[in-house]
Amino acid sequence: MAGLIKREDIDAVRERADLREVVEQYVTLKGAGIGSWKGLCPFHDERSPSFHIRPHVGTYHCFGCGESGDVIAFLMAMEHTSFQETVERLAGKYGIELRYEDGGSGPDKAEVGRRQRLLDAHKITDEFFQKHLHSPEAQIAREQLTVRGFTKDHAEQFGVGYAPKGWSNLLDHLRSRGFRDDELKLTGLFSEGSRGLYDRFRGRLMWPIRDMTGNTVGFGGRRLYEDDQGPKYLNSPETAIYKKSQVLYGIEHAKRSIAKKRQLVVVEGYTDVMACHIAGVDTAVATCGTAFGDGHIKIARRLLSDDGSPAEVIFTFDGDEAGQQAAVKAFNEANQFNAQTYIAVGPEGMDPCDVRQHRGDEALRQVIEGKTPLVEFVVRRRLRDWDLNSVEGRIGALKTSAPVVASIRDTALRAAYTRELAGWLGTDVGEVEAAIRNSPRQTARATPAAEQAATAGGGPAASKGQRSHGSGRQYEEPAAEDYYQDGYWAPRHQPAAGQAPAFQRPDPRDPAVMMERQALEVILQHPTRLTPEQWEEIFSVRFTAAAHQAIHDGIRIAAANASDPRTWVQNVREEVPEPLRNLVSELAVTALPAKTEEHLDRYCQEILNRLVELKIQHEKANLLGRLQRMDPSAEPEEYRRINEELMELERRRRTLRQLD
Repeated sequence: MAGLIKREDIDAVRERADLREVVEQYVTLKGAGIGSWKGLCPFHDERSPSFHIRPHVGTYHCFGCGESGDVIAFLMAMEHTSFQETVERLAGKYGIELRYEDGGSGPDKAEVGRRQRLLDAHKITDEFFQKHLHSPEAQIAREQLTVRGFTKDHAEQFGVGYAPKGWSNLLDHLRSRGFRDDELKLTGLFSEGSRGLYDRFRGRLMWPIRDMTGNTVGFGGRRLYEDDQGPKYLNSPETAIYKKSQVLYGIEHAKRSIAKKRQLVVVEGYTDVMACHIAGVDTAVATCGTAFGDGHIKIARRLLSDDGSPAEVIFTFDGDEAGQQAAVKAFNEANQFNAQTYIAVGPEGMDPCDVRQHRGDEALRQVIEGKTPLVEFVVRRRLRDWDLNSVEGRIGALKTSAPVVASIRDTALRAAYTRELAGWLGTDVGEVEAAIRNSPRQTARATPAAEQAATAGGGPAASKGQRSHGSGRQYEEPAAEDYYQDGYWAPRHQPAAGQAPAFQRPDPRDPAVMMERQALEVILQHPTRLTPEQWEEIFSVRFTAAAHQAIHDGIRIAAANASDPRTWVQNVREEVPEPLRNLVSELAVTALPAKTEEHLDRYCQEILNRLVELKIQHEKANLLGRLQRMDPSAEPEEYRRINEELMELERRRRTLRQLD
């Protein structure tokens, strides 16, 4: 039974995982001061680096787009994996054995081992095919690529290879690499006859099919020789690691662009994906020998996660009857997307690869840009079957088209298409509205998941006017009189009771506020440089900026369970209100003005001393105010005691000055 991973094991993963090592798989980093690295942000386009990491506290932050977090959050964002999948992946990489709550268990170790053997076999096979594309025998394969407009670099980009002729070339190769026949039977790379195993792919141009994380899980092969009696395209059969309904060809190339651009282009073949990417349509993927279905929709929804901006799914189908039927099927499933759906058909029914080959990259981009809303395509296709010049034809067309318009979830869009349909039919709008209103699809229309969540009032899919706070409560998005700045809401009024707090960004022009910020930077970045006495002093400091005080409160809570510096910042992030978590990461990676360890240590001590001195000055001001209000003759003992406190505070202040 699957269960939640124990918290201490998650912390162990954070402690053991090397943030710099993980980030450098995606970002080129260069030094940015003591213990700090920076590079171009992988989450948004930029020309100068604003993405900073501090491996010793396990935190990254982009000063351009505000993205921040720890090693787990980074890998989740880059690979679009779930929290548990990411933790398990990092645990496997760094040799950490995970435990699970309430008697639950993680993946079966034996099954994990078998899966890894399958992945290893496919990785070796991928390399084998790519190597053989450069062999003399593969001339026909290289010519096939050239004819379709692909170069050697394009082939290498997509890992295109060649399966040599013969019955046991791959079989012998994998056996020589230590694989047993009982293992090879499970790979889908071989067929079995009376004489045993033999290569499934022979004399074919090969494409590796990879999962979201880039692991090769299957292959597709195109026929090249006249005497090959097999199908034009031959795909791997389903295996433990390859499920056709859960894999999209090209997803490893397209996933980041899909998430960034909130666009998914679905094409029909391997060469179509290649053509699109080469032409600049880098959000293209294809199904692998099966129709676009529920499993693919889950992948799409995962990548097109709702962040409030518009998303679109564009299908490219052939202009023939089969292609149009596929478009209708896609429309019937379109309500599962939190996106607008479109269809793009090439000129004269050409597929994307043909468009690029015969008309160039720009023409292919124009095909995608000239997309037609899928609902319009389906409605017009239904209208095509009727004679709109007759009364009977118009009535029949209205009856078949009304359910399509009724199924549109967006009420404004449905109203617009109601008017469009009336124009296409040459019929009164009121008559079309009545037909749509009475359509069975209208009354049976499923409530979108996001609307259900909003009705229930919770979860990450909460209504548009709310965002989730880490405690499970909600805080309102800004009203017209609020403003947004640097990653969190800043109200000009107090939040209502029961709402999570919102915070105005502290003003660095205020010297006291700037001192507070610098102190928080030191505490978050170098907690091990603080002595027990300094921690005690800092815990009693009151910060003037509300955001700084909230972070200070989070530091006090996190410090009670502090263990490893690499989990320190993440622990603080979890203890502050959600609107401030990005600010915590920002403070944790801000460059400190020190070029050597000696200078850094001196700077940290100076800042912490200034913070304590500020606290002393506040205490002195309070005591002086009390003295001014007192009558020394009426309360001589209290008057003397306060004077002694003032003298002690001044002594401490001077001591701090001498330490600087």
